[in-house]
Amino acid sequence: MKTVVAGALGECVHVAGVSNFLRLAESAGWRTIFLGPAVPVETFLEATRRENADLVGVSYRLTPETGERLLAEFAEAAADLHEQGVRFAFGGTPPVSQKAEALEGFFDQIFDGSQGCQEILAYLRGEDLSTSGESTYPQSTIERIRWKQPYPLLRHHFGLPTLSASIEGIQQIAEAKALDVISLGIDQDAQANFFHPERQNPRTTGAGGVPVRSAEDYRQLYQASRTGNYPLMRTYSGTDDFIRLAEMYVETINIAWCAIPLFWFNLMDGRGPLTLEESIREHQNVMTWYGQRGIPVELNEPHHWGMRDAPDVVFVTSAYLSAYNAKAFGVKDYIAQLMFNSPPNLSDAMDLAKMLAILEMIASLEDDSFHVWRQTRTGLLSYPLEDNAARAHLATSIYLQMALRPHIIHIVGHTEADHAATAADIIEASLAARRSIENALAGQPEMTFDPKIQARKKYLIEQTQITLQAIKAISLNGTADPLTDAETLTKAVGLGILDAPQLKNNPFARGKIRTRVVDGGNEAVDELGNPITEQDRLKDYLN
Repeated sequence: MKTVVAGALGECVHVAGVSNFLRLAESAGWRTIFLGPAVPVETFLEATRRENADLVGVSYRLTPETGERLLAEFAEAAADLHEQGVRFAFGGTPPVSQKAEALEGFFDQIFDGSQGCQEILAYLRGEDLSTSGESTYPQSTIERIRWKQPYPLLRHHFGLPTLSASIEGIQQIAEAKALDVISLGIDQDAQANFFHPERQNPRTTGAGGVPVRSAEDYRQLYQASRTGNYPLMRTYSGTDDFIRLAEMYVETINIAWCAIPLFWFNLMDGRGPLTLEESIREHQNVMTWYGQRGIPVELNEPHHWGMRDAPDVVFVTSAYLSAYNAKAFGVKDYIAQLMFNSPPNLSDAMDLAKMLAILEMIASLEDDSFHVWRQTRTGLLSYPLEDNAARAHLATSIYLQMALRPHIIHIVGHTEADHAATAADIIEASLAARRSIENALAGQPEMTFDPKIQARKKYLIEQTQITLQAIKAISLNGTADPLTDAETLTKAVGLGILDAPQLKNNPFARGKIRTRVVDGGNEAVDELGNPITEQDRLKDYLN
């Protein structure tokens, strides 16, 4: 194990940066020695020799002119160690860092505060990201998750109304090293009618995303990302011609993972041409296709219920059904999407409890052939319009999400209530997200231990088991597995076992359920507004 000693030099007492550096070093496998504040030159050198240090971290954050003199003195005194191969790294403000740079290569690396934690980690791991190419950055999702730990991958949605603007924006995002994953937002015709130009409507070109119309368009978008930190790329799975689209995505953008719902993107929500039952079957086929190729799959399912004001128990039930179906249809690496603030008026405590209930339930599905990777995001409908308030919401939401130690954070930018994010917006949002993540990893309180959160989690799990029981009860005799049977799942929606208030008058759903936020959680209620249990709500289907 290599050893690093670090401290604040001379009269400097600012050690926050030193502490962060050593914490990152520990995560990279180093033995660390913290020398503290105001460390004399002689003490630095004595500790370096005593500990047989491989690396010395020197920090100074005071007056540049004083720092220049002190650093020169330090470099002269440490010349023999430098000649013996001991490496020296400096951290300080930009003006002092400029003085450190003038010492003609004494410092192996200089950190002026502009570098992210990932760049510091890369240095400590022996990687030179300043001169690296694509081979340095893992180009598959699971490899990149493991490479970046303990930091989550950062993902953001991006797609502008023209191909040229989207290409330019992707290049800017990649060069800024803002994201690990660029999620291409494509327009509706690209999702539904890519292989059917006769069905496309020229008047809606670019509505909702970039108007990709050929495989070459996708190749150009992907090529724009081949710079900076070489981010991964993914996009919608479409609403028709699923397998043809999947084949093209793999070939053109090396799709990082598939994202597909179970119950949505069909005639029920107006986003696709298939009936509910038809789309469930097709979505299951897509899971199988990606699973056979070892490509991760995300079911972007439960938040669609939450955004339609479904009770928390339906949200949790749909999340469990998503993971259950993914496993049943051959997915090996499952990305569990956990959208907070859906609906937006939930309390943080009850929101967190809901996510913990999901994770505990789907954890029971894990084995050697099925792995769960946690992805969190802020609720799309929760952002305020005012810019400062939106930025605060972004930061606080991500800090809350970090209680789940996510592997991926899907950043929903602070501009969403006003306009689709530009490249500049995304870069700004990623900086805010990184700060929240770093603060959390530095020592976040264990919010999940809150007794109220634990009690709510337990209640939701108990209620979800009842909902699942009701779904099983409505299946036809001889159904092998009601929880994966498209006919049974369709029936569960039609009967209102799975229901949401905003499905009212929907031809595929019941839309009769009433909900209200009670003590921070979203509950099913009776005609008088009183919360009701699943036993009472589903009594007609329970034996």
